[in-house]
Amino acid sequence: IQSVKSDIKAEDIAYIRISSFSEEGDKNIKDELAKMQKKTKDGIKGLIIDVRNNPGGLLDQAVAISDLFLDKGEIVSTRSRQEEDTLKYSATEGDIAKGMPIVVIINDGSASASEILAGALQDHKRAVVLGEKSFGKGSVQSVIPFGKYGAIRLTTARYYTPSGRSIQAKGIE
Repeated sequence: IQSVKSDIKAEDIAYIRISSFSEEGDKNIKDELAKMQKKTKDGIKGLIIDVRNNPGGLLDQAVAISDLFLDKGEIVSTRSRQEEDTLKYSATEGDIAKGMPIVVIINDGSASASEILAGALQDHKRAVVLGEKSFGKGSVQSVIPFGKYGAIRLTTARYYTPSGRSIQAKGIE
């Protein structure tokens, strides 16, 4: 399933639809944006990222895709009961959109990785978030194997936006 689709709206607005955060999503977004830049007469002037009804996916892809549009700062952190288990994911230099305006569209079906992307870009004032309040799936789940008998998925931490907002049960507005 192709998780990234793109189109050009109003001659110079790039539209990228992310249906799930799967492997190579960041590479696909880079490729699609580059193709759209070449197709337009004077280049892309703005970007719409649509994550409506996107249930999430891979954390590393949520971080990598957020990083595409940020030059620095925290993207997301995970916090558990033990303070020493806190993990922070940070952006590296290089905004592929080169500061162009970004709008992220969300709804109540946008969850987990979608909320990480929307929250990071919103907190860094890199994008305007439009739509409905997101789902609020901000829990980190770990799979704990039980030998040959199976495994259990256990909630072990919560996701927090760069400004320290918990996503769990609150969502992104």
